[in-house]
Amino acid sequence: MKKKLMFVLGLLVIVSMILSACAPKATTTPGATEEPAVTAAPTEPPTTRHGGWFDEIDYSIVDADSAVTQVEAGAIDLYSFGLASPKLADIKAAGLSYASFYGTYFSILFNPAVFTDTTKLNPFSDRKIREAVNWLIDRNYINQEIYGGGSLPKYTALTTQLVDYTGVIDTARGVEAYYAYNPDKAKEVIAAEMESLGATLGADGKWQFGGQPVSVAFLIRNDGDGTRLPQGDYVANQLESVGFTVDRQYKKSSEAGPIWIGSDPADGQWNLYTAGWGSPGLTRDEKDSFQQMYLPTSIQGMALFLANVPDPAFQTAGDDLSDGNFTTLAERQEKFEQALPLSLQDSLQVWTIDSLQYAPYQNNVSVTYDVGAGVESASMAPYAMRFKDQEGGQMKIGTNDLFTEPWNTVGGSNWVWDTAIMQATQAGNAGLMPDPYTGLRWPLRIETAEVTAQTGLPVGTNLGWVDLKTADTITVPDDAFVDWDPVAQKFITAVEKFPDGTTSKIKSVVTYPSDLYDTVKWHDGSSISAADFVMAAIMTFDRAYPDSPIYDESYVPNFESFMGTFKGFKITSTDPLTIEYYSDLYYSDAELDVTTLWPSSPYGLQGENSWQIFAISNAAEAAGELAYTPDKAEANTVEQTSWVGGPSLDILSKHLDEAIAGSTIPYAPTMGEYITADEAATRYTNLKAWYTEHGHFWVGTGPYFLDSVDLNAKSAVAKNNPDFPDLADRWAGFGEPKLADATLDGSAQVKIGDEAVFNLTVTLKNGDAYPSSDIREIKFLIYNDQGETVYVGAGESTGEGTFTLTVPADVTSKLVAGTGSIEAAAVLVPVAIPAFTTLDYVVVP
Repeated sequence: MKKKLMFVLGLLVIVSMILSACAPKATTTPGATEEPAVTAAPTEPPTTRHGGWFDEIDYSIVDADSAVTQVEAGAIDLYSFGLASPKLADIKAAGLSYASFYGTYFSILFNPAVFTDTTKLNPFSDRKIREAVNWLIDRNYINQEIYGGGSLPKYTALTTQLVDYTGVIDTARGVEAYYAYNPDKAKEVIAAEMESLGATLGADGKWQFGGQPVSVAFLIRNDGDGTRLPQGDYVANQLESVGFTVDRQYKKSSEAGPIWIGSDPADGQWNLYTAGWGSPGLTRDEKDSFQQMYLPTSIQGMALFLANVPDPAFQTAGDDLSDGNFTTLAERQEKFEQALPLSLQDSLQVWTIDSLQYAPYQNNVSVTYDVGAGVESASMAPYAMRFKDQEGGQMKIGTNDLFTEPWNTVGGSNWVWDTAIMQATQAGNAGLMPDPYTGLRWPLRIETAEVTAQTGLPVGTNLGWVDLKTADTITVPDDAFVDWDPVAQKFITAVEKFPDGTTSKIKSVVTYPSDLYDTVKWHDGSSISAADFVMAAIMTFDRAYPDSPIYDESYVPNFESFMGTFKGFKITSTDPLTIEYYSDLYYSDAELDVTTLWPSSPYGLQGENSWQIFAISNAAEAAGELAYTPDKAEANTVEQTSWVGGPSLDILSKHLDEAIAGSTIPYAPTMGEYITADEAATRYTNLKAWYTEHGHFWVGTGPYFLDSVDLNAKSAVAKNNPDFPDLADRWAGFGEPKLADATLDGSAQVKIGDEAVFNLTVTLKNGDAYPSSDIREIKFLIYNDQGETVYVGAGESTGEGTFTLTVPADVTSKLVAGTGSIEAAAVLVPVAIPAFTTLDYVVVP
C-alpha cells in the first residue's frame, strides 16, 4: 500500500507524532482548547534506558488470512498491517488486543495515457469514461458485501471522517448524490464516448476497435487485507456488463508495482489497478489531496500522474489549495467546493472505500497508534511500543509485504510496511514529532520555534510551544538562499534573483539546542553537523536542473510546484544552529508552519540522511550506474538505487572507496564551508565500517538501527540504539485520544411549515459530557425524502456537550410528506476526527 505524501518544504517533510508527559499547557487562539487532547496514562517509574523499549524488533511477512491465528499462537506479537473490518470478530474471539483506525482508503486507479501503439485503444484516457465508472460502481454493495458494513463508502479524495470533509459536507453530500449508483447512466455515457473514440459495439455486446475487442488490463491485487481481490472482480464484472473485455491480472504488490509505477503509461502495459493508499498520519489539513491524488504536479512523482491531462480549472483549484493561494478560511473553503466536483469529473481515481481497519496484538504489548493511519504509519509507534511488564525483549512484527521497491529516500519505496521500519530508525520527522490524535506536531529536536504570519492570514496556535507573531510585511533577507546554480554549485541569494526584493506570507525560525552536535549521532557513529542540513537542502534543488549531473526529469513537476511557494531560507547561526525559512505555503495551525530543515528526505518519503550517503549515491548516479527514481532507472536502463540490498551495494561500495581515497567533499563550493577534508575522511571511514558490519547503507539517528535485512526472505531486524539522546519513556505519558460519540433526539415527526427542533448530545467514550470548549463547531444537514440536501445549519449550545439544532419554518414548508433525515457533525478541537450521527424523521402535513 502506497502512502499519501505531504510536500511540506522542499526539504519535504512528512510529519505526525506525540506529546511528552511534561508538555506545556497550550496557549490558545479563540476556539482552541487549553487541555491536552488525550487522557493521561498511568504514571510509571522513570527509566534510565535510551532508545527504544525493545532490544530487538524482527519484521517478517505474514499472510493476512493467518494473522490472527499467528498472533494468538505467539508466532508474532503484532500484526501491524490493518485487517479489514470482517476480521474484527476473529480478533475478539481470540481474546487479543487491537488498534482500530481510519486512514486506509481504496480506489480504482486508471492509466490516463493515450497509448503509443495506435492500434490499442485506452478508453480511460477519456475523462468522461473515467467519470462514468462512478455511476457503474455500487459503493454501498462493496461496503456491505466485502467489508461487512464496517467501513464507509468513499467518493472523494477527502477522508470521510476528518475535518475538511465536514467543512464542505453539504457539497460533498451533493456530489455523492449525483454520482450514486446508476448503471444505466454509466452505460449511456460510456457508449457515447466510445463511439467518439472510434469504437464500435459488436453483436455480442462487446466493444471493438480496429476489428479487435477493446481489452483492458486490470491489475487486481490478491494480497494485503484480502479485500482488493473481491473489489477488483466486482469492478471487472461491472466493466464487462457495459461491453469491455477485461484481462484480469491477479498480482501481489511486488508484482504489480513495477507495472503501474515503473512502466511508461503510454506503453500500454495496464489500464486500471486496485489501488490502496495509507495516510502518513492523522491528516489535519487535506488541502494537498487534490493535487497529490490527481494532478501532474503531484508529489507522488509517478509517471501515471504526469500522463494525466486535467481540466485547467481543476489544475488551478488543486494547485491553489496545495500551494496555499488563499488568504481567508472562506476563500479556502470556496476552493474546496470548486475542486470537489471537478475531481469527480477528472476521476484519475474512482474512490470506493474509506476503510476502518484493525491491527491485532498480544495482550502484554502496549501500542500507541495513529487514529488516522494505524500502527505502521504512526511515527511515534516505535518510540512508545513496548512489553507492558518489562524493558527490552524481542518484538516480532508481522506485516503484509516488505521491500516492495528499492529503499532510498529520494525516489524509493514509500510502501507503508517499508516505512514502518524506516520510521523506527529515524528521529521523528524533520526534528518534530507528529501527534497521532490531533495531526498537530510537538518539538523533538528543536529547542524553540517562532512563526510570523502575514497580518490577516487565518493562522492560530493550539499547543503553546510556538511563538506566533504577525507582520504586515515579511521581507525575505537579501542574503537568504532562494535558488541554486548547479554549475557553480552555489546557492543563489535573494538579492541576486530578486534585486527589487521579495516577501513571503510565513516566516519560520527554529533554534536547535547548543549540544545538538554532541548528543545526536548517526548510527555509524558520526556526529550530526550543519553540513547534513545543507546537503539535504542542496538535494532539493540540484536534481531539478538539466545542468546537474544528477538531473531527473521526473522530479521537475514536483520541484516547480514547490518553487511556486518557496521564498528562501537562511542559516543565521551554526552554533547554536538557527534557521529561518520563508514561504507562501501556510497552514491554519502554526504548529504545521514550523520548518526545521532537518536533514530529511528531499522527496517527501520517509528517512533522514547523512551527507555522506548522498555523496556516494550522487556519484553513482552521475556516473550513469544507478538512479534514485524508477522513471530515470527505466529510461537509462540502470538499477534503481537501493541502500539496503541488490546490485546497488557493490556500486555504492566502490564509490565509497573512491570517496575515502580522495576525502571527497561533495558540492565543494558550498559544502566546503561546512566540511574539512579530515571530517570528510572520518565520515566516509565510519560509513565503510558500518557497511562492513551490517551489509547495507541505511543509516539514521533514530531509537533503533537497522541491523540486517534479507531481501529474499523479506525480513529485517532492527536493534536498540543505546546512543539515542532521549530516554525510552519520553513519550510514555501519551494516553488515549479524546474521541467523541454523538446522539440525536427530537420529534419523530416534522410538520410542514412549522419550526423543527432536534437535540444533539456529544459525549466522551466513557459517557461523560464532552467539554463544549473543545467543540469547535456543530454542523447539521437536512435531507428530504429524495435524499437531497435542503438545509445546512449550525447548532447552538445549551450546556456542556448539548446543543439544539433548529430547522426554520421556511425550510420545512418546502418539504413534502414522506421520510427525511438529519445528519449532524461535531467538529472537535484539537482532535481532528469529528463525531457524526443521523436520525430519520417523518414529514407530515
